[in-house]
Amino acid sequence: MPFTDVFQALIVAAVWGFNFVVIKWGVSGVPPLLLGALRFALVAVAGVCWVARPRIPWRWLTVYAMTMGVGQFACLFCAIKFGMPAGLASVVLQSQAFFTLLFARAFLHEHGQRAQVLGLLLAACGLALIGIAKGGNMSAVGFILTILAAVSWAASNVVVRLISKAGYPVEPLGLVVWSALLPPLPFLGLSLWLEGGARDWVAMAHFSWVSLASVVYLAFGATMLGYGLWSRLLSRHPANKVAPFSLLAPVVALLSSWLLLGEQLTLLQDVGSVLLLAGLLVNVFGARLVASWR
Repeated sequence: MPFTDVFQALIVAAVWGFNFVVIKWGVSGVPPLLLGALRFALVAVAGVCWVARPRIPWRWLTVYAMTMGVGQFACLFCAIKFGMPAGLASVVLQSQAFFTLLFARAFLHEHGQRAQVLGLLLAACGLALIGIAKGGNMSAVGFILTILAAVSWAASNVVVRLISKAGYPVEPLGLVVWSALLPPLPFLGLSLWLEGGARDWVAMAHFSWVSLASVVYLAFGATMLGYGLWSRLLSRHPANKVAPFSLLAPVVALLSSWLLLGEQLTLLQDVGSVLLLAGLLVNVFGARLVASWR
C-alpha cells in the first residue's frame, strides 16, 4: 500500500478508536437513545445529499438498519451510559468477529478454518475473564449490553453477506448512509418510552457545546469520514490488506480512555483484553501464517 493509503488507514483507526471516548462524553449530557437518534438523523440529512443510493431493495436496507444501526448502537450507547468503561467497550465489541463466525456457520453454512476456531476459543476465554472481573467501574449491565451490541454487529455482517449472495452490489459508505434514514424514528420512540419525554426535553433545552461536538463527531467523523476513507481503501486494495488496520482501533480507544477519562482496568480485565485481541489477531492472520509454514 502507498504511504498515503497507509496514513488514511491509520486515520480511520484513530477516528474509530477515539469514537468511544466521544460516546462517553455524549451520553454524559444526552440520554443514550436520544443521542442515537440525533447521530443517525445528522448522518441521513447530510449524507443522502451527496452519497448515491445503493442499488439494494429497501427491505434489505431496513434489516441492516435495525441490526447495525438500532441494535448495535442502542446497546453500545446504553452500555457506556450504564457503567461500561469506554476503552473496555471497544475491546469487548471486537467479539463481533467471532459471533459473525458462529452466525455464518448457522445461517450461511460457512465453516471456519482451524485458526479461526482457535481465535474463537481465545476470545471466549478473554470474554469470560472480563465478565468475571470486578472493579474498573465496569457494571454487569454495561458488559451484557456491550455483548448484545457485538451480537447485533455480527448479525449485520451476516445481513451484508446475504445481500451480496442475493446479487446486489454492496458499497459500504452508501449502505451506511442510506440505512441511516431508518433508525432515527425507532431511536426516538425508544427514547420517549424508556428515557421519558421530560428527560429528553431537558437534555435538548440544556444542549451543551460538548453534546453538539459529540453528535457532530459521531456523524461526520466516525461515520462519514471513517466509512468514506474505509470504502476508498477497500476499493483500491484487497480486504486482507485493509482489514488488519481496524485492529488498532481498540488500542487507540484504550489509550485515549486512559489519558482523557482516567479509566484503568483491573488485572483480570487486562488479561482478558489481551486474550480477546490475541484471538482477533489469530482470526485475521492465523490462516496465512499456517499457509506460509507449509
